[in-house]
Amino acid sequence: MVSPEERYSLIIEKLRGRALTTIELEDLLAEEGVRCPDDLARTLNVMRRKGLIKGKVSTERGGWVWWVEG
Repeated sequence: MVSPEERYSLIIEKLRGRALTTIELEDLLAEEGVRCPDDLARTLNVMRRKGLIKGKVSTERGGWVWWVEG
């Protein structure tokens, strides 16, 4: 089982240099066999509130888009 810190690191790694929708990110994580014990959207919002990632609603892409700055 992956710890929250390991999960956060993996999510940040996947977002580095690109912006992904929740569904796109979920697909990438599934390829690695990583699942969030709760809802991925909840995990991403927790990470956003902690300042680990950025996110906003995109009408063009039909949902939330997530990225890492820096």
